[in-house]
Amino acid sequence: MSGVETRNISRDSLFLLASVRVEQDEELHRVRVRNLSDGGMMGEGSVKVQRGNRVVVELRNVGKVEGSIAWVQDHRFGIAFDAEIDSQLARVPANQNEAEASSTTLSYAHRAPPPPAPSRIRKV
Repeated sequence: MSGVETRNISRDSLFLLASVRVEQDEELHRVRVRNLSDGGMMGEGSVKVQRGNRVVVELRNVGKVEGSIAWVQDHRFGIAFDAEIDSQLARVPANQNEAEASSTTLSYAHRAPPPPAPSRIRKV
């Protein structure tokens, strides 16, 4: 793999646990989520997966998300979600109540901030 970033969807590094169920396997496997975006995630764990396997991932505050294995390297693997999620929801602590969750400031680590108001732009 090249060191040049070619993806157009930003990801946020984090550490949280998720459950993964691989196609035609009833067992839930606990994996570490190493990075997460609205379109996919990188997981790490001892679950046996192959590129193209269909999976269902259970993410905290998001729920079940269907996708497929995009790549596998050692104990790490990439999952491309079938539909985009709001990855910010997974960052809200599980013990936080709804009132606190709705007032949580979003992380702009992987999303562009809003543009400045035209009246605040200075000509140089």
